Parts: sequence; structure tokens; C-alpha cells
Amino acid sequence: MVMNSDKMNRELSLEFVRVTEAAAIACGRLMGRGDKNGADQLAVDAMRSAFDTVEISGTVVIGEGEMDEAPMLYIGEKVGAGGVEVDIAVDPLEGTNLVAKGMPGSIAVIAIAPKGGLLHAPDMYMDKIAVGPRAKGRINLDASPAENLKAVADALSRDVDDLTVVILDRERHAKLIHDVRAAGARIKLISDGDVSPIINAGIEGTGVHMLMGIGGAPEGVLGAAALKCLGGDMQARLWPENDAEVERAKKMGITDINKILTIDDLVKGDDVMFAATAITACDMLRPVQYFASGVRTHSISMRYKSGTVRFVDAIHSYDRKPLSIRR
Repeated sequence: MVMNSDKMNRELSLEFVRVTEAAAIACGRLMGRGDKNGADQLAVDAMRSAFDTVEISGTVVIGEGEMDEAPMLYIGEKVGAGGVEVDIAVDPLEGTNLVAKGMPGSIAVIAIAPKGGLLHAPDMYMDKIAVGPRAKGRINLDASPAENLKAVADALSRDVDDLTVVILDRERHAKLIHDVRAAGARIKLISDGDVSPIINAGIEGTGVHMLMGIGGAPEGVLGAAALKCLGGDMQARLWPENDAEVERAKKMGITDINKILTIDDLVKGDDVMFAATAITACDMLRPVQYFASGVRTHSISMRYKSGTVRFVDAIHSYDRKPLSIRR
């Protein structure tokens, strides 16, 4: 069965929001309690249970690891209650350290596409540059930071010193940070989690214009799915640290490690969907809030085919919620 019904897609897009809501609600209770592994496990358990209620025949292509590394949501695991065949990329808790420390920027996130639509990215690093719709087609991963900044500034009809670039605060980015500063752009350094800022780069008004630097490859595919739905652009290249990672990439079908991957290499086709729910506060989403009678969540849902971007502000009642939202 192929994904060819607009009505079915519309209905599924809301179901996928329910999946990310479940993960966010479950792990949000551990915010600031210093238990990143416990928070991650709660998110994984809740997301896996929520998938059982969705009418899909899904295969996890980006998940918590290989079958022998992860008991649930492992790569290759089948999820769903039966229905359309889809590939799924998941990160039940993107930003485990952020939740453990009570810091902003953590989300529960999934991307969905027809079979073969998502790059099977190995768990390794990836060099990335991401921008929004108005700068589409203007970036080049082989160009210098100054050249990319000038191209994006021109596309946005502004000066380079008006741009804000998000970069992970890592030693490996020392030269990149120096070059971006020398070019005159503003920088927002983050400690963890680059999917959320990739999304921000694709949405007008967030104050983020670009993401640059080396982060996780699985997160790169998730971010690319969101950017594709938003009409943005992304280029990436795998950044292996050793020969074993090169071999792992080849076994997953990536034969040219040095190839620049376009957004259409990362996410193929036009039936892409994306959903994310904030756990801690994000630039565009409010955090999970707990009350005596229920929980409030704030999510984003996107479909490439329709171009729809929805922000879902939901209140979940303890008395009526079909899935357990109490720990």
C-alpha cells in the first residue's frame, strides 16, 4: 500500500504529533534532575507505545541504534498498527543533556517518508549548512564561511552583520567560529541539539538565519526533513572519524563518503512529514507544562506535499487520555 491519499496524510500528520507528545510528556518530568539516561528511556518507551496506535506499517531507519544496542526503536524495527508502508526517523529525546540540566532546546521528533525516502544515515558526524526558503540554492558546503554568509545575506537583502548563525559549541568548531566572527555575523552557540535550530533557520521570525558546523548525521536527516517541508535548503557531508565509520557508511549504502549531500539526497520525494514537541523551551515552541489535572504541550507539524505548517497547542487530561501520561 502506498501513501497516496491526501486525507490519509492529513489524518496521519496529527497522529504523528500524538507520538511526539507522548515522548515529551513522559520524559519532561525529569527536567533538571540530572538523569539524562532515565529521561531518554522514558521518551523511548512512550514513543514506542504511541506508535502502536498509528495505522502505519513503519520501519525505523534512524533510531536509537542497532538491534543489539537498543531494545526499542532500533534500526530496522517495525512499528505501527498496520497500514501504509513508511520509513521513520526518530529521536525520542533530542537533547538529553538539555533535559537533565533543565536547559532550553530539547524536543521529541520524528520524520516520515515513503519507503526509501530517508537517507539511512550512520551514527557518526556530519558537516552541515542549513538555511531557510529565501536562501535556497545559495549555499555551498565547499565555499568558505565568509562566501556563504555573503550569499545568504544577499538572498535575504541584508548585511552579513544582520545574520545570526547557530553553531555547536565544540572545540572542533574553533576555526569556523573565528571565520564567522571575522566575516561580521552574529553567532548563537549551543551546547547540544541541532535539529531545533535547523528548524528555526527555516521559519521567518525566529531570529536564526543559518546553522553551520559538524553534528550528528541522524540529526542531519531529521533536520533536512523539516527544512524540506518548510521550503528551506541544506547541504551536508559525512565526517567519519576513523576507518571503521567509513566502512559502516559503505555498508549502509553510502559509497562516496566525500560527496556533498543535497537536501534531496537526504530526503527524497514529496510525501515527507515531520513532527516535533518541545520538552524544554525552544525559540518557537513552549515547554511541557504539568498541572494538577493534566499536561499542556506545544508542537509543530509539517507536510511537504501541502506546504502546511501547524503549531499544535494541546491540553491533555489525566482522566481522559488513552495513553498514560503519568509517570
